[in-house]
Amino acid sequence: MLRLVKSSDSILSEQKNMIDTDDYYKQVERYAEQIRKTNSADEIIRILDIVLSETRGLRFSDEVFAAQEQVKRAELKIEALKDEIEQLRGLVHTDQMTGAFNRRGLDEIFKREAARADRNAQSLGVVLVDLDNFKQINDSLGHPYGDSVLINLVTVAKETLRPTDIVARFGGEEFVILLPDVEIEEALTIIHRLQNNLTKNTLLNVDNQLTSITFSAGVALRSFGEHQHSVISRADQALYQAKRTGKNRAIPALL
Repeated sequence: MLRLVKSSDSILSEQKNMIDTDDYYKQVERYAEQIRKTNSADEIIRILDIVLSETRGLRFSDEVFAAQEQVKRAELKIEALKDEIEQLRGLVHTDQMTGAFNRRGLDEIFKREAARADRNAQSLGVVLVDLDNFKQINDSLGHPYGDSVLINLVTVAKETLRPTDIVARFGGEEFVILLPDVEIEEALTIIHRLQNNLTKNTLLNVDNQLTSITFSAGVALRSFGEHQHSVISRADQALYQAKRTGKNRAIPALL
């Protein structure tokens, strides 16, 4: 019977664990069943990594060339499937129009950044941004121009923010910006810089006139262990104050 040898880090190098082809395919089928039962892209990729590692760990005797070719084809198919799932996961987490993260992407990134902040005893700035007079822009200049305003905001934000900062579309003309490891004054400085850069990047409207775009923002620092809903709610209250007191400003949230 054709036999396969799988290398293992958990045993001495001179030892080898022998499995036959039937055992290998049964094991792959068990992994396939796990994949069918999960809706998590991360879990699917984790399982595929295991399968790929075990497939690469198989060593065939030199005379069985056909079996070697089968394993190589299996590796290529698994790698292609992983790449496809990675791309789909990116689409699921991204707002297709602006290129910012969407709400689902924000939820996952917030969990990651909040856990990191708690683990390292660091702060996490959470900024709620709302474009000023956006309904008026849509009504007077049209929705395509309104879309270009949203896209431009994200473009300028990505150019202005630090590499570690995150921008996500929260809904409509609202965006959430995550600023890891900042104090309130630094967070306000970053947002003021973004406001200034956005003002400089004016867009031509349908009449070839420059339109100045501004936004208001509420800036909150997450407390240790604070839930996403709570800190965004505080930022939203500060945003309301910014809108009520004149727009085109950023106001820090109360603790």
